[in-house]
Amino acid sequence: QVQVVESVGGLGQAGGSLRLSCTTSGLRFDAYAMGWFLQAPGKEREEVACISHNAGITSYVDSVKGRFTISRDNTAATLYLQMDTLKPEDAAMYYCAVPRQMYYDHCSTSVENYWGRGTQVAVSS
Repeated sequence: QVQVVESVGGLGQAGGSLRLSCTTSGLRFDAYAMGWFLQAPGKEREEVACISHNAGITSYVDSVKGRFTISRDNTAATLYLQMDTLKPEDAAMYYCAVPRQMYYDHCSTSVENYWGRGTQVAVSS
């Protein structure tokens, strides 16, 4: 049984930083791309960042480019999202996702994913 678990998000200040992490079990971590998604109240879930199975390729939504960094430690089987220069509009529920197909190095809500339960990020102005 595959499990995806995000760390506790928390409250950050505008201009400050937070780091999210995500661990998985039940799958070979280094064979799967991984991504972070967010969902704000009343809005659809959207991709924030994606990283290929071997960390060779990363991608970001325009709104976080230059501020967020996705990374992974395949030895520790952990995914990270470093969130810097936080903005109030970054506040949302953040989800870690793993595309179900091995070596499919793309992230999207339109493919089948293993999802974490989400972690709340709040940003004070």
